[in-house]
Amino acid sequence: MTMADQRTRLRPVLKESEIDLRDRAAEPRALSKGKGVKKSAKVQRKRIEKLQDVFYADARFALLVVLQGRDASGKDGTVKHVFRSVNPMGCEVTSFKQPTDEERSHDFLWRIEKRVPGKRMIGIFNRSHYEDVIVPRVHRQIDDDKLRKRYEEINDFERNLVENSTIILKFFLHISRDEQKKRLMERLKNPKKNWKFRAGDLDDRALWDEYTAAYHDMIAQCSTREARWYIVPADDEDARNLLIARTIADTLDRLKLRYPRVDPKLKKLKIE
Repeated sequence: MTMADQRTRLRPVLKESEIDLRDRAAEPRALSKGKGVKKSAKVQRKRIEKLQDVFYADARFALLVVLQGRDASGKDGTVKHVFRSVNPMGCEVTSFKQPTDEERSHDFLWRIEKRVPGKRMIGIFNRSHYEDVIVPRVHRQIDDDKLRKRYEEINDFERNLVENSTIILKFFLHISRDEQKKRLMERLKNPKKNWKFRAGDLDDRALWDEYTAAYHDMIAQCSTREARWYIVPADDEDARNLLIARTIADTLDRLKLRYPRVDPKLKKLKIE
C-alpha cells in the first residue's frame, strides 16, 4: 500500500485508546486541500457506481451505512456527495427525527428494524438507533443500567444483521467546535440554508462536553468485531467525502461480487 493509499483510508476503531474526539482530530491533516482531493473523491464515487451495479445483481448482501455526528457535521452533505452517482432503485435513505407517539409506544429499535435494507439494497441512516443512547444520556433521561442494556441490545441487533448478510459501515463525522460555529453561522446568514437552522442547535452546542462523552462511550461500547465504527475527520468536506467513499468502495470490492450466471437452457431459447 502506498503512502497516498494510507492517507485516503480510514481505520476502524479497534480499541478505546484509538477514540480521539478532541478538536484537533477533526482536521484531516494527512490530506492536503484542493482539487486533488475532489478528483480522488470522484474516482471513489465512480467505483461505488460500478460496484453497486453488480452488488444489486448479485443479491447476496445488503449494505447499511450509518451516519452519526453533531449538528452541522455534514450528514446531509455526505449523502448528497458520496452517493450522487448511485442508482436510486437500489438505494434507500432514512432520516430519523424525534420519535413519534406511535414509535415511543414500542421498543427503541422498532422503527429502526422497519428501515433495514433488504438484500441487494444500500440503506443509509442519517442519524440512527444511536440517537437513543446519545440524547437520553445527555439530557439525563436514562439511568446507567438502562443505558448499558441499550448498548447490549444494539450490539445484538447489529450482530444479527451481519449474520444474515447485512454489511454495516458506521461513520462518526467528527467536527471541531470552531467549525461547527462557522457552519451554524452560515445557516443563519445564507437564505438557502436558513431552513436547516433550529434554536435547539444552540442548546446542544452548550452541552458540547456532555455530547463528547456520550459519543466516546457510544463508539467504545459499540465498535464490535461485526460492526466497527469509523471516526471521520469532517472539518474539511472534500476530505470527508473522499474518506467515506473510499471505505464504502473498498468494502464492496472485498465482497467478491459477481453477476449471476444464466441457466444454460435459457441461452438456447429463441426469441421470435
